[in-house]
Amino acid sequence: MNMINQESGLAPYATKASQSRGRLVPELPSASRTPFQRDKDRIIHSHAFRKMRNKTQVFIESEGDYYRTRLTHSLEVAQIARSISRVLGLDEDLTEAIALAHDLGHTCFGHAGEDGLDRAMKGFGGFNHNEQTFRILTTLENRYARFDGLNLTWEMLEGVAKHNGPLLHDMNLPTIHAFSKKWDLELESHAAAEAQIAALSDDIAYNTHDADDGHYAKFFTLEELGELPLFGPSLKEIKERYTSVERQRLIYEAVRDVIGVLVNDVINTTQKILAEMQPQSAEDIRHAGRSVVTFSDAMIKNIDIIHQFLHTHMYRHENVNEVCDKARMIVNKLFVCYWEVPDRLPMSWANAVKESADDDVKARIIADYIAGMTDRFAVREYRRIFNSDIHI
Repeated sequence: MNMINQESGLAPYATKASQSRGRLVPELPSASRTPFQRDKDRIIHSHAFRKMRNKTQVFIESEGDYYRTRLTHSLEVAQIARSISRVLGLDEDLTEAIALAHDLGHTCFGHAGEDGLDRAMKGFGGFNHNEQTFRILTTLENRYARFDGLNLTWEMLEGVAKHNGPLLHDMNLPTIHAFSKKWDLELESHAAAEAQIAALSDDIAYNTHDADDGHYAKFFTLEELGELPLFGPSLKEIKERYTSVERQRLIYEAVRDVIGVLVNDVINTTQKILAEMQPQSAEDIRHAGRSVVTFSDAMIKNIDIIHQFLHTHMYRHENVNEVCDKARMIVNKLFVCYWEVPDRLPMSWANAVKESADDDVKARIIADYIAGMTDRFAVREYRRIFNSDIHI
C-alpha cells in the first residue's frame, strides 16, 4: 500500500502512518491497510468492543432499547472525531481508532459500576477506566498467538493513554506507567492532535446525546432545555422555521444543530491556534505545552452550564440514583465474594487468583473480570451467587 500517496493531502502537523514508531512486537506491514487502519480494525474485532453494546452509558441497558449504550456512544464520538479530523487535515483512521477505543475500560453499569469497583479496590490501587482501557489493549485481549493484547502502534497507545492530557504526575495508572518504562510513551507531553480531537469529540457527544436521552426519559422538558445556552437559540430558530412540527422532532433537530455548533467552534478555534503556532510536525503538537485542539473560552462556559444542568436534572435524578446504588452494591458484593471464594470465578480466572501470592495482583485479576462484565451478565451472576431475584 502506498502510504505516501495517501498522506499527500494531510497537514504537516498530522500523524503520518508512514512515520509510525511501529509496534512493540514487530509485524510485517499489510499490503492493503495502513498501520492505523489495522489498529482500528483490531479494536472493532475485539471482545471488549462488542461487549460495550450491553454496557451502560447513563441509563442501565435493561431500561429500554432507545437509550445510548457505551457502544453507541463510542460510535457517535468516532463519527464526530473523524469529521473534525478531516477538516483539519489529520489522519482520520488514527483519530477514529482512538475514539472507538477510549471507553473500552468502562465497567458494567457505567460510572456507578466504576465507583463501586474503585471502592472495592481502595486498598489495592483503586480502579480507573482509562487505566483499564490500556490494560485491555496491552494485556487482557488474547486473540493473537504471538502476544497478549492487540499489539497496537505506538501512536495509538500514546493517544489512548494521553488523550485527556499529560500523565507524568498521575501515579494512579500503574499499567500505563509500567508500559511506558518498557516503551516510552512520553507521558510528560501532550498527545498528537488526533487524540486531542477524540477527547473533545467525547465532550460533544455526551453533552448532546445525554440531553436527548434525558428529555426522552422525561427528566426535563423541552422548555427547560430551551433555557440553556446553545439549545435555547437553536430551539427558538427551529420553532420559527417549522411552526407545526411535532415536539419530539424538535429535540432531534436541536441536537443535530448543537453538535454542528460545537464542531464548528472546535474547528475555528483550533485553526486560529494552528495559524499562530505554524506547527510543522506532529512532534510540534506534542511539545506545544498546551492542548492545541480546544473550544473557545465562550464555548467552554456554555458547555459548563449545559453539563451542570444535566448533572442536576439527570445524573443525580432520584431514579438514576436508585439504580446506581444497586449497581454499586452488586459490583462490591461480587468483588468480596470472588475475593473470599475464588472458585466462584471461571476456572482459568480462579487458578490465576489462587496461584498469586500478592494480594494486589489477586485483587487486580478480580477487578479485570468484573470490569469485563456486561450489565446483564453482572445481574445474572449476582442472582446466581446470592440466590437473589434483584432487578435493576
